[in-house]
Amino acid sequence: MGSWYIMFVKVYEQMKLFKQARIVQEKFWSAGSVNEGIQQLKEGTPFRYIGESGVKSTQHHEGKLLEQIDLNTWVTMSLQRAVDNVSSRLQDGLAFLATVGSTAPFVGLFGTVWGIYHALTAIGIAGQASIDKVAGPVGEALIMTAFGLAVAVPAVLGYNWLVRRNKVALEHLRAFGMDLHMVLMSGGGVAVKRGPAPAPAAAAR
Repeated sequence: MGSWYIMFVKVYEQMKLFKQARIVQEKFWSAGSVNEGIQQLKEGTPFRYIGESGVKSTQHHEGKLLEQIDLNTWVTMSLQRAVDNVSSRLQDGLAFLATVGSTAPFVGLFGTVWGIYHALTAIGIAGQASIDKVAGPVGEALIMTAFGLAVAVPAVLGYNWLVRRNKVALEHLRAFGMDLHMVLMSGGGVAVKRGPAPAPAAAAR
């Protein structure tokens, strides 16, 4: 139940992200400025989060330590950090699917061994080893292995499928981040606060 729940939730999240990617292409890049484009995106969505992080990085480049970093590097780091945060969020639940897919067959096998052990013990106590006395309990014990495989196979298939879709989603996010970086550095309707140029010695380093 946990595996199927995670798979349905992740598919729903990925479908929303792909829909948001289409909205970005239709509305964000046709806006007059980055700020206007961000307002076209729904609050709480990954693309809006990345956009707001990029704009914020151009407006908060102050302080003695941060001024030692040129604006281009600072914006790049901020956007990359935002994309990494979204990427980490997309990975939620996949570790559970991988764990279930790798351990469920062994759990089922353990149940089968345990069932066969008790079946053979009962047969030994009864003193009867006819085929009808052996086949029934052993057959029931094998059901545990079938249950383990029934859990593991969908979990593994779902995990691999979701990982592939996550890669596509991340490509959309990275492409958006890179395009947004170029727009922000060119102005993009955002009041960019440029820090002082680094000293020659610092630039050499």
